[in-house]
Amino acid sequence: MIIVEPYPGVPIVDQRLEIVERKGRGHPDSLCDSLMEAISVALSQAYIKEFGTILHHNIDKGLLAAGSVRKNFGEGEVLQPIELTIGDRATRQSGGRSIPIADIAVDAARSWLAKNMRYVDPYRNVSYRVILAPGSEELTNIFSFPGIKAANDTSATVGYYPLSPTEKIVLSLERYLNSQEFKMAYPETGEDVKVMALRRGKDLDLTVAMPLLCRAISSELDYFSCKDVVTREMTEFVRQFEGFEAISIHYNTLDERGKGMEGVYLSLTGTSAEDADSGQVGRGNRVNGVISVNRPLGTEAAAGKNPVSHVGKIYNLLSHQMAKTLYTEIPGIREVFVFLVSRIGTPIDRPEIAAAQIVPQPGLEIRDLARRVEEIIARELSAIDKFCRELSEGKYPIC
Repeated sequence: MIIVEPYPGVPIVDQRLEIVERKGRGHPDSLCDSLMEAISVALSQAYIKEFGTILHHNIDKGLLAAGSVRKNFGEGEVLQPIELTIGDRATRQSGGRSIPIADIAVDAARSWLAKNMRYVDPYRNVSYRVILAPGSEELTNIFSFPGIKAANDTSATVGYYPLSPTEKIVLSLERYLNSQEFKMAYPETGEDVKVMALRRGKDLDLTVAMPLLCRAISSELDYFSCKDVVTREMTEFVRQFEGFEAISIHYNTLDERGKGMEGVYLSLTGTSAEDADSGQVGRGNRVNGVISVNRPLGTEAAAGKNPVSHVGKIYNLLSHQMAKTLYTEIPGIREVFVFLVSRIGTPIDRPEIAAAQIVPQPGLEIRDLARRVEEIIARELSAIDKFCRELSEGKYPIC
């Protein structure tokens, strides 16, 4: 069933208060999401290579336990590695053949860390605990049949489009701070970036946390000098964004001059997972890259779930993709929300409900848009097999 109706709320840009957050690449929660997703993609490709199809797995119970380091101006050392627990379910064998799922999982995690965390040695700075057991017979049986799989859960997800100016600036600022361009210009900055935006009317406050690397900072004076330079660079970057009357940036606000190491945010490896903060799947960004408090949010964590039957992943991403497609292809939509609800055991291309709530442009009514909306939703559902294949190849970011 497809339902098209007016959005019952106030469009986000017309709300006086807006709160948006993004946890960057090196944040422990984002690390956990990214690592579990990398493992799911690696397992999916290994299953296809060995068995010709993706078998049951859900690598979505990941936990990153913080390690321990010693830090000082100009130097530091790892005392205890970060511990990554890789958990839940994965099929090890089928038809008399088997694959080394633990080795695949650890190799995928190490590969991701090597590509994305400059100062985390994936062999010496991280230990790995793999807890992957076979799934239940009822759930693994879903994978026994070719073609479109049945939903392995009863689940509800929601996606929306377009991003608001506040969401765009939060997403863009973190991506810039973790870009190759920025890290080459400011190599003393770490990857554990967090951006929190608070918009009041057209005034925007941005609070940014990003450590400086202790081996690159020789003294407290050097720290605050670098901090001032980075703050000016961020201020210059956000000037390109329109729609705000004033934008203010607050960077590493716990800092306090005169307190030495106790008054600065330094990191040895670029992430607070080294000694201060642990991470867990599902506590980070939504699949569109931000945590928007004003928006309707689903409760499913997409990272690590299998890409062919787990609607908590498939519908999570598909709802946002559908919303973007509707907005892009249909003139007259100001804002759109897409809701997808599954029933366990029902083929994933036939959700229990697919609903679009729309804010039309002035002068348009829902009846002017409804038929085209229904056609596009039906079309996207009919192509879900291709979408799942792209998920299995890692073509869509999940955080």
